[in-house]
This record gives sequence, C-alpha cells and structure tokens, in this order.
Amino acid sequence: DCCVCMGASIGMALGMEKARGREFARKTVAVIGDSTFIHSGITPLIDIVYNQGTTTVIILDNGTTAMTGHQDHPATGYNVYGQPAPKIDLEALVRAIGIERVRVVDPLDLKQTRQVLKEELAAEAPSVIISRRLCVLRDKPSGELYQVDKDKCTGCRVCLRTGCPGLEFREEKVIVNSLQCSGCGLCAQVCAFEAIEKVGDSHA
Repeated sequence: DCCVCMGASIGMALGMEKARGREFARKTVAVIGDSTFIHSGITPLIDIVYNQGTTTVIILDNGTTAMTGHQDHPATGYNVYGQPAPKIDLEALVRAIGIERVRVVDPLDLKQTRQVLKEELAAEAPSVIISRRLCVLRDKPSGELYQVDKDKCTGCRVCLRTGCPGLEFREEKVIVNSLQCSGCGLCAQVCAFEAIEKVGDSHA
C-alpha cells in the first residue's frame, strides 16, 4: 500500500507501471474519492490513456466530500449552497477521456465487487470501477441493527478490517455498538462463521 497525498493515487499507479512493467501494473489499483477525482484525478487518468497504461482505477463515489465535512461537489448535482446544479456524469466523463472498460458496483455487494475486481485486474487495458453507494454517515441505508453471537465469534477480527466504527473488540470477541451501527450489513457478509446477525430495527 502507498499513500502520498489527496489525489496522487492515479498518477502514482501509472508511474509504477512505467517503472516496473505491465505485469506489476496488473496487480496495481489506484483508489480515489469522487470529489478528489473531480478535483485532481481527471488529468492523471488522461495520462493513463495517453501513455497506454493498464492500471485499474477505483472511484469511491459516495456522493459527498466526506474527508473535509460532507461538502457537495460537481458530481453531486448541488452547489456549495445546497442548490440544484448541473451534475457531472462520472461514467460519461471517464468514457470521454478514452477509458472503454467502465464498471459500476455497489460496495455493499461483496460478491459482485470481488468478481468485477478480478475481471478488471486480469484485463490488458485500463479500466475504471465506480464504487457507488451514498455515504452511510449521511444516508443510513436502513434502520436494521446487527449483533454478534458470542458463541459463534472466534475473535479472528476479519470484520474489523472493514474499518467500521460500529465494531469493537472486547474480551477477545467482537461486539456491535448499536449507536454506531448504520445497518449496512457489510460486517455480516465478511464473517465466515455467520456470527453477525440481523436483530431488528433501530427505529423500533
């Protein structure tokens, strides 16, 4: 993993490909947010096309600028005052640049996301995967709650790798903090032991 600064991922990936070769690049993924892509990711994506790179770029399209406080940007359809504004179509923009392999996935559908990643990393062409899901900190996907069955939990911590703030590790077991849980269900998908279960509605 390598991180330099906001917006550097695409240019870095192309640079590594040119320095290390295409076989190395086929295992390289550049990750960038939707807001940052609009701000500083378009030019290096053009460079990938122009310099015949094969890097896979993932645009995390969560419909906001989460890093700096959930501001709108040109791809949200609203201006800085929250008023309706022309909305940049990310798929159309990427295709206009010259990327032919453009895929859209739901990051909460792990099976689909993994399959698309596998296909694009194997391709001998540059590609863009748009991972589209509204930020759960602003738009909770459901009112559902999850809990951990302590008898099934092995303490492997794989679910913690999702980075979810609603998961905590106590006494060698994972627990779900109901105040932080957004109900997205991602933790349940990654648990190989089916220890995380849906238990009800947070609004009940």
